[in-house]
Amino acid sequence: MNKIIKNLILTDIAFWTGWGMITPVFAIFIVDRIVGGTALTVGIAVAIYWTLRALLVFPFAKIIDKYQGQKDDYLFLVSGNFLAALVPFGYIFAIYPWHIYVLQIAYGVGMAMAFVGWRTMFTRNIVKGKEASQWAVNEATLGLGTALAGIFTGFAITQWGYVVAFSVAGSLAMISVIVLLCLRKEIEGVFNRRFPFNIVDIFRGE
Repeated sequence: MNKIIKNLILTDIAFWTGWGMITPVFAIFIVDRIVGGTALTVGIAVAIYWTLRALLVFPFAKIIDKYQGQKDDYLFLVSGNFLAALVPFGYIFAIYPWHIYVLQIAYGVGMAMAFVGWRTMFTRNIVKGKEASQWAVNEATLGLGTALAGIFTGFAITQWGYVVAFSVAGSLAMISVIVLLCLRKEIEGVFNRRFPFNIVDIFRGE
C-alpha cells in the first residue's frame, strides 16, 4: 500500500468519522434548534444536498478526465473536503431554515468535488492485484469510524450539546484536509503552475 493510498484512506476515515457525528442527529437538530424547523425542513435540506451532488459529479468528472496527471484530481479533492469541512461549523451558527439550505448547497458542491477527486486518485494509485483488499481496508475502517462516531455523538450531545459535537465533527473533517496536504510532494508540480483547468469547462459540453 503506497503513501497516496494510505493517506486517502486516512482522509476518508477522518472526514466520515466527523460527518458520522452529524448524520444521526441532523433531523433532531433541525427540529430542536432551527426556528420553524420541521420534518419538511429536513427533507428539503437533504434534497438540496443530494440533488447538487448528483448534478455536479458528472461535469466535475469530465474536467478530471480531460486533463492528464493527478493535479486536478488532488485540487478537486482538497477544495471539496475543505468546503464540506466548514459546514459543521456553520451549523453551530444556523438559526433559520434558509441558513441550513445555504450550508447544504456548500456541502453538496464540496462533496461532488471531493467524490470525483478521491475516487479518481484511489483508482489511479491502487496496487495492482490488491484492488479488492485495499478497497476492503478502506470500507472496514470507514465503517468502524462511523460507528464509533455515532455512539460518541449521542454521549457528546447529552453531556455538552450540539456546539461541542459539531465542533469536533468539523475539526475531524479539517484533519482530513491536513492529511491530504501531506501528499503535495507526491503530486508533482501541483503548486508550480496555474490552476490546471478552466472553470468555464464545467459549463461546456466537451
